[in-house]
Amino acid sequence: MSSRQLTREELAIDPVDAAQLLLGSFLEAGDVRVRIVEVEAYRGGDDPASHCYRGKTPRNEVMFGPAGHLYVYFVYGMHFCANVVSLVDGVPGAVLLRAGEVVDGEDVAFSRRPASRSAAELAKGPARLCKVLGLDRTSNGLDLTSASSPVRLYAGDSVGEVRSGPRVGVAVAMDVPWRFWIDSPAVSTYKRGGKRRPTNVV
Repeated sequence: MSSRQLTREELAIDPVDAAQLLLGSFLEAGDVRVRIVEVEAYRGGDDPASHCYRGKTPRNEVMFGPAGHLYVYFVYGMHFCANVVSLVDGVPGAVLLRAGEVVDGEDVAFSRRPASRSAAELAKGPARLCKVLGLDRTSNGLDLTSASSPVRLYAGDSVGEVRSGPRVGVAVAMDVPWRFWIDSPAVSTYKRGGKRRPTNVV
């Protein structure tokens, strides 16, 4: 496994490109290391599904840069989700970390998610990924490119074929194909967002 941390310069790119760069990379927090296998890209003012679409707020200000920082938010009143900030300072963009494979610290991961039936389920989904890594609102804003950070991001090896499709669970821009994943049993289940369409009755 790589011991080279990704740099701010490598991550200061379009979120769509950063998303694919992050596939196969490793996120490490304490004794747990996860290999990223599924991500989603979010831009700012031109992406209605982004938290930054309507401008900067205290909640989303980390997304405005600089690149390489961790953007953690609370959702549904119960879960945390983690993103890697991309683009240049002042221009919002981030990549949601949707799923990963636990490659170190499996015992710790299972202690945090004892209901998991297999190793593949430990970080299968963004909330589960945060749970096994111990990420919460205190992790928001951490610099993943710093060697002294409690949470660090490391480069990965070549991942082979990268697949893409619509993002999961968003209320707008449902068909934008900015979800990217590689072959892994840890990739999460696709759930379309938006209002459900009526079923045609013949």
